[in-house]
Amino acid sequence: MLLAELLETPRLGLRLLHAPEGSLERPVGRTITIDLLEPGRYLNGGELVLTGLVWRRSPEDSETFVSSIAEGGATCLLAGAALLGAVPDDLVEACRRHQVALVEVPGDVAFADITEYVAAAGAAGESARMSASLARQRQLLSAIASGRSLDELAARVASEIGHACRVLTASGRHVVPGPGELDPETVDALTRRFLTADLLPAVAEVGDRSYSLFPVGSGLADRVTGWTVVVESDHTTWPREDLDMVHEFGAITALDRSRRDEGFRVRRPLAAATLAHLEAGASPAEIATGLRQSGLDPERPLVLAVAELGPGGPPDAVAAVLEDVALGLGPSVVASAARDGCAVAFLPARPDLTDQLRRSLTRLAPALVRGSLSVGLSGESGIEALAGALEEARFAHRVARSGGGAVTLSSSEEVTSHVLLLATVPDDIRRTYAQRVLGPVLEHDQRTGSDLVPTLDRFLTYAGSWTRTAESLHLHVNSVRYRISRVEELTGRDLTTMEDRVDVFLALRSL
Repeated sequence: MLLAELLETPRLGLRLLHAPEGSLERPVGRTITIDLLEPGRYLNGGELVLTGLVWRRSPEDSETFVSSIAEGGATCLLAGAALLGAVPDDLVEACRRHQVALVEVPGDVAFADITEYVAAAGAAGESARMSASLARQRQLLSAIASGRSLDELAARVASEIGHACRVLTASGRHVVPGPGELDPETVDALTRRFLTADLLPAVAEVGDRSYSLFPVGSGLADRVTGWTVVVESDHTTWPREDLDMVHEFGAITALDRSRRDEGFRVRRPLAAATLAHLEAGASPAEIATGLRQSGLDPERPLVLAVAELGPGGPPDAVAAVLEDVALGLGPSVVASAARDGCAVAFLPARPDLTDQLRRSLTRLAPALVRGSLSVGLSGESGIEALAGALEEARFAHRVARSGGGAVTLSSSEEVTSHVLLLATVPDDIRRTYAQRVLGPVLEHDQRTGSDLVPTLDRFLTYAGSWTRTAESLHLHVNSVRYRISRVEELTGRDLTTMEDRVDVFLALRSL
């Protein structure tokens, strides 16, 4: 119930002495009866405080008492007139200063009667709210059952609450664009807030706008694969009915998502079978048949993506991530488990594919504090060359996996010749090679802290230029010459020769 409704209750005889703007339209929170001089520490915010003024020994006490309950978040003070015969003016003035509503309680009205009345009204209101909530849920479910789309339901909710409503995935894909898709920078900010918020719903401030983020489903699922209902407003200022409606829409959205996910789960075995045929060297005709059964057009060029969520992430989770971002790119299909435990996606070739994937996947980085997502992309390929494209994607994935960072993506076009070469070499062989060539240098640096390896790396980066190396490291040229000579002594290599430079360079890149 509202404070205005409480004041209109005849049998209580309450008299309003001061009401800050908007206070009469606030819901009445829990009631608390207290007569301590400084009771603020016992308040949680929003309370209706009842007091018999026992704490008042002098006019100055009114300032102490009211400032304390104001800091505690009380919205209204009900002061009994029985002890003093009337509410003193100094209490009225203190309430004006601190913007606290003040109501006088007649001497013949018991505080217990007020508390019981508020509790009974609250119970009746809660019952009515639950009934209304159930009715709305039935209406939304009926709308879904009758064929209404999620977009139509979102528009209905937006109309009811007066705020634009959208549904986004953790990678920023608009499941429901609402009145229009948000710009990429805003989506970046919203997904970051969704992935890092301790609790949902949460509020994200983007420029001069507030957005409220609600979970789709329980909110306990892995947010990397989660969805969020985004509403253009700060939900902390909403009436309870609007909050209920958005939560109900989130529950209905979760049901709709389950239906969509089931469709993906049905297609994954078909994609896995096609991938197995590809790995087994099946003919282009057999591969084309598999792609067609999976819903793809084998005549269109494809790009293959190999992805892994580590360490030890389940293939189904990374498959769900790939399916999410792929939906924004065009017809595609994902196999959740290849022979190496990675997920493999068959994606439509398009000029902006790499940039779109990188932006979408990078949005997931804030949630990968203890893990990583690595993705390798092949070049554009026709049906007859898909086996080679798969190997390209695997090479690129090995490069991405060794690159470090929460999210790394490498395409075959970005993989330089020496990186492609190293990607084909098993990890243990690369580490052994690096140790044989640079082991004495690494041991020397660890023992003395002399930074020979960083100096060597910079020296090779600048093609053996003493001056540029010295400038980049803020060293004297003679210091650089000394360090490189120590490297040559420790490795037995002559860095003035191309052969030894190549050996050392590959060893550095194998660390």
